[in-house]
Amino acid sequence: MSRYRRANIKGATYFFTVVTERRQPILTNADLRDALRAAIVKVRASYPFEIDAWVLLPDHLHCIWTLPEGDADFSTRWRLIKREVTVAVGAKYFREEFQTERRAQKQQGTIWQQRFWEHLIRDDDDFAAHMDYLHFNPVKHGLVKTVNKWPWSSFHRLVNDGVYPSNWGGEGSDAIVLKHDES
Repeated sequence: MSRYRRANIKGATYFFTVVTERRQPILTNADLRDALRAAIVKVRASYPFEIDAWVLLPDHLHCIWTLPEGDADFSTRWRLIKREVTVAVGAKYFREEFQTERRAQKQQGTIWQQRFWEHLIRDDDDFAAHMDYLHFNPVKHGLVKTVNKWPWSSFHRLVNDGVYPSNWGGEGSDAIVLKHDES
């Protein structure tokens, strides 16, 4: 069995990529969005974290979280969020052809890939670059021409907070687009 090295810095800020199993384009479905929102609220009640940024695409999501001082356990949070979503809507999205013996043994559904990708944010420049990458992702994937047209993103909140101008991130913009293998 592979051992994955995860960052373990307490109270740090992390960038995450979470992907649906076999890239199913289901995350922007209303019932799944509602289940995800409810799961996050429930998990944050027991395991708090700040959501600095978020974008939800059909087959994956990116987000930036800051964990509380003295806490580095993002893996438990993701496990619980994925489980809550699967319990809420997993029967509707169950795909027999995706079910493996291991998934069955672990009583897992077929919504999520088992793992996720994380990156420890190193400094303010790294934070800004990942914020831009995250918010520009719908444009990168050809879902919209400008960032402000994508509804499932923290971009709109950050425009209201004065972090981004409303016209940022579209054709001809100065958006920073990082290369990222987990798109």
